[in-house]
Amino acid sequence: MRRLLLLLLVLWCNTALWADATLFVQEPYGVFGAINPTGHVSVYLSRVCAETPVVLRRCGPGEFGIVISRYRKVSGFDWIAVPLIPYLYAVEDFASIPQEANAETVAYLRDEYRRNHLREIVPDGPGGQTPKGSWIELVGAAYNRKIYGLQIKTTEAQDQDLISVLNSRKNKSHFNLFFNNCADFSRDILNLYYDAAIRRNYIADAGITTPQQVAKSLISHAKHHPGLPLSAFSLPQIPGSHHPSHQVDSVSAALVKSKKYILPLAVFHPWVAGCIFAIYLANGRFNVAHFAEVEYAPVDLSRLQDSAAPRGDELAQRK
Repeated sequence: MRRLLLLLLVLWCNTALWADATLFVQEPYGVFGAINPTGHVSVYLSRVCAETPVVLRRCGPGEFGIVISRYRKVSGFDWIAVPLIPYLYAVEDFASIPQEANAETVAYLRDEYRRNHLREIVPDGPGGQTPKGSWIELVGAAYNRKIYGLQIKTTEAQDQDLISVLNSRKNKSHFNLFFNNCADFSRDILNLYYDAAIRRNYIADAGITTPQQVAKSLISHAKHHPGLPLSAFSLPQIPGSHHPSHQVDSVSAALVKSKKYILPLAVFHPWVAGCIFAIYLANGRFNVAHFAEVEYAPVDLSRLQDSAAPRGDELAQRK
């Protein structure tokens, strides 16, 4: 009996010490997504919450954590944190998530959440109107695109260290599409948890950090560290407001797959086109969708707090 109680105590302590970080790899969409099909990336932290969108704290009971990312031209901030459910669906609870939504409904949900929770960083436009700008990327991401999740374990100490680091740094935007983008921010966040786990790809991506490369690095890190559980899943795009989003690609894959890029190169600089194609074949064909064999409906998101991920070496064996 004493041994059983000791075992239960050890298991309880182990559960309390471990939380999760999930990389959200988001497919490109719309006109800009057609030009630059590398997509967007953010990090969901299940035990880190937001005192304000730019001040972090530990979560309390019943809270689902935050999604944090780097954005361009949102009140001059480098990063902004939004609770999980609003970030994905622009509502505050599971019961309010629509099964489908047209553009008008999505716009209303986003603005309603902004007015209730984000007004300090995204104030009203002239005459109290809804402001324009990239702030819409903060809420309702699942209406625009399909999202892939790569979930790893974290400890309370790692979470506290992340909170201390981000709260102590000056949160001022230095966004740069090529060298200081959303993928660079996610790389820095994950490297705070697991040092040097995420690296740039100087071949397939010409040194630009891309969402695909962050995902590829995380899976590779798990493969070489079998003690680090890693699970993968996808979140479907909510139908109604946008055409289906597109596959996430590397820089070399984007060049090879786009006729408007590769054909002129093939005509005027065939050796350059040949090199890009060879790089794509050798190092640019990774597809995160191949690893995400499980699809979560919105009501399944509570699983992200269960820490019931499969072994990392099992996931890494998928090719």
